[in-house]
Amino acid sequence: MKRAALPVLLSGFLAALLLCACAPAPEPCADKLGCVDIGPDEPLKIGVVQALTGKVATLGQEQIRGLELALARRGDKVLGHTVQLLTEDTGCNPEGGANAALKVVADPKVLAIFGTTCSGDAATAAEVMSKAGLSMISGNNSAPFLTAIGGKRAPKWAAGYLRTAPNEESSGPAAARFAYEILGIRKAATINDGDIYTRGLTDGFRQEFEKLGGQIVLGATVNKNDTNMEPVLTTVVNSKAELVFFPLFQPEGNHVLLQARKMPALAKAVLMSDGSLIEDSFIQAVQAAAIGMYFVGPTPPKMSPELEKLAAEYKARYSMPAPTIYYISAFDAANILFAALEKAAVQGQDGRLHIGRQALRDALYATANHAGLSGRLTCNEFGDCAAQSFDVLRLTDPAGGVEGLKGNVAFTYAPGR
Repeated sequence: MKRAALPVLLSGFLAALLLCACAPAPEPCADKLGCVDIGPDEPLKIGVVQALTGKVATLGQEQIRGLELALARRGDKVLGHTVQLLTEDTGCNPEGGANAALKVVADPKVLAIFGTTCSGDAATAAEVMSKAGLSMISGNNSAPFLTAIGGKRAPKWAAGYLRTAPNEESSGPAAARFAYEILGIRKAATINDGDIYTRGLTDGFRQEFEKLGGQIVLGATVNKNDTNMEPVLTTVVNSKAELVFFPLFQPEGNHVLLQARKMPALAKAVLMSDGSLIEDSFIQAVQAAAIGMYFVGPTPPKMSPELEKLAAEYKARYSMPAPTIYYISAFDAANILFAALEKAAVQGQDGRLHIGRQALRDALYATANHAGLSGRLTCNEFGDCAAQSFDVLRLTDPAGGVEGLKGNVAFTYAPGR
């Protein structure tokens, strides 16, 4: 029986050798960051790192929906391959960003990361991504610390990180200019929650307000998840501030507003926040308490037939109108990523793809005059792709929701225009 089995084993071995000889060998890789080879029937893998639980889950969901709409426009395929999304939740915190990115980069076939939602988790996720040699693009991050400040690399800059949301380096100054030049405010207080995003906004406000001649009489910090804002608001009263700039998320922003409205000493104080509270859920939660409040946020894209078409696709797919406009910049980010993949990919034998990681980064940074639905997008060496333009909005009618708020522009600041 042993002798009879030998020819069978030999024939099997020879057949295996023949199969190996016929299979195409992997393309040689000269890319300094390495390459990803994708078989003819393999999907393109993209990591999706977003905040899907907690107070900003709506924003994370909007990012994914923008990506899904961009994919749907392509028949859910890129370069003739299906796209597999490897989704991880960051919880909108730095530790979550690092952990989510580590899970994604552990798969050597992942080409890039789409994310994140929050700027704090972007900083840690981008560090992991960059060291792993990948690329990452976001449609929602906006903190100056991630890309550039004053035309120079910011503290948390990471090679391979790009975004289509505008750098909020000018958001704080827009709020400060409106306060000083239009409202005539001379004494202001700021409140942040200590993270990279809110701290960057209050720092930008302080610098511009003081440069104009104003005085920051209080720079305060609250903790995330704080509910009792009476101590900090009492300090605001004692500082004699005429305006309070608090670029906080929900629910901390809600607590500051609602508790401030109950304090007679703050009845005449101007209250101002930022784009993190330009949400229907915030307006519905606080209702009349927000009347007269100001918000500074990115200037929305002008309505166009193309934008109306995308909004209709959103409503048809998700059975609801979009609660924010941020899915638009996510849609643009996804299309920039897909275009870069198409530019970087080398078609091999039998539908195989060969994609260099540095080649993909180079293609992303080379994006110029991209016809995005949020505007023309050109990515610079720091990873900023969108022009900076910010509106100061005033809420007069809570029943009008976000759409009504966006239509009530009190001031626009667009440096360089």
